[in-house]
Amino acid sequence: MSARRKGAAVRGAPYVSRLSAAQCETLHEATLHVLEKTGLSVDEPEALDLLRKAGAHVDGDRVRMSRRLVEAALETVPREVVLYDRSGKPAIRCSGYNTSFGPGSDCMYCIDHRTNERRRAVLRDVVEATVVVDACENYDFTMSVFSPGDVDARLMDRYQMEAMLTNTGKPIVYVTLNDERAHLDAMAMAEAVVGGPAALEAKPMIICYKNTLFPLVHNREAVRTLLDMAGRNLPIIWSPVSTAGTVAPMTVAGSVVVVNAGVLAGVVMSQLKREGAPFVAIGWAGEAMDMRTMVDTYSWPDHRGVYASLLHWYDLPMWTLGGVSDSKLPDQQAAAEAALTLMADVLAGGQMIHDIGYLQSAYCGSLAELVLCDDLVGWLKAFTAPVDLSDEALALDVIDEVGPGGLFLKHKHTRRHARDRFFGAVFEHDTLQGWEALGSKDATARAAERVDRILADHRPEPLPDDVRAAVHAVVEQARMGA
Repeated sequence: MSARRKGAAVRGAPYVSRLSAAQCETLHEATLHVLEKTGLSVDEPEALDLLRKAGAHVDGDRVRMSRRLVEAALETVPREVVLYDRSGKPAIRCSGYNTSFGPGSDCMYCIDHRTNERRRAVLRDVVEATVVVDACENYDFTMSVFSPGDVDARLMDRYQMEAMLTNTGKPIVYVTLNDERAHLDAMAMAEAVVGGPAALEAKPMIICYKNTLFPLVHNREAVRTLLDMAGRNLPIIWSPVSTAGTVAPMTVAGSVVVVNAGVLAGVVMSQLKREGAPFVAIGWAGEAMDMRTMVDTYSWPDHRGVYASLLHWYDLPMWTLGGVSDSKLPDQQAAAEAALTLMADVLAGGQMIHDIGYLQSAYCGSLAELVLCDDLVGWLKAFTAPVDLSDEALALDVIDEVGPGGLFLKHKHTRRHARDRFFGAVFEHDTLQGWEALGSKDATARAAERVDRILADHRPEPLPDDVRAAVHAVVEQARMGA
């Protein structure tokens, strides 16, 4: 008799869902109730016209959407978004249980790995962060990490985009300020790099991360960006941003419903603009304000994976969050919270996991924390990798050759596979004597040293001189017009 009952389920990977299908149905119905009865504010004339013609009830800027309208949009929105690297190779498949990893954007402060001092971030930090992400093999996309305080604040997003485009070949997630021109400048810079609008549409290497004012208040600039990206057939990350207890109910379920209403409204508008337009949904809801301190707590466990489970039920591409900490330093708490939030997001099937390396609830970034988290991501990629059951891996001939009681230490099979296991660049697995010989350094010190090595030795693939000049010309033109 088999040791395992015939027909018993075996999962191919360690993924979990925090919601049953029935619970997903309940949240979906609650969301439709909000969209049909409460509605939301849409402050954009073209979107209002599209919605009105499609049968939505439009009263001023208040829009109420029917079940039919929402479910029609869910039928046409793509189930996968593919991003490419600068060379045109597919780099990220945002679908199913494909998980990719990268940092976040716009931390105002930096913990300088050279001095351990907390200071206002500058443009050099954006450049160095981009180089570090380019060098870290486990990161799949980049963001600016920092909000530079030494440039014209009105043009900060252009400087960030230039720094990223010129210092990495990995896909770029970019954020623009509430300025419609900033989005068009980002498009112009990306088109200069890849060779024009058609090339960018065919193989997008950038994706815009756009927040709405509130989950149920979709401001004009955000909606215009959504419609423009849909019209270009380019992907957008739509984020009806929410903090439970402020602009959404304090409960996880209530917050999920409000955020989901904002997401589904974005799906409807994008599909009305262009059927089949690629769309990525924000993948978390329920992140809450700590009412004792009024701090947006990034590392709470209660809500993690809930909205991701609902988005898997819809089969929608998603943008999620992990590798973060509320600690003020890259210390033990930071490492623990980064590991736990990454693990939770991976197990829930998060697809594009960002904000890795964030400290102090997204106010502060650390390059040392970023490279330490690169090892955490590598560990998780190894943990979720398919199990090799090939003849070479089963090694039946080797087992037979060595025999009972024999040693595999000198066998050529052992030599072939001795380096197959996960080895981190910062994690330390030496003997005690070996560790002491290298200075008895803790992980933070080793991470800071790795940052220094990367910045000294790593040279991202440069842009051709004429392309680099074209990218910079967009920034200069914006500067002259500011």
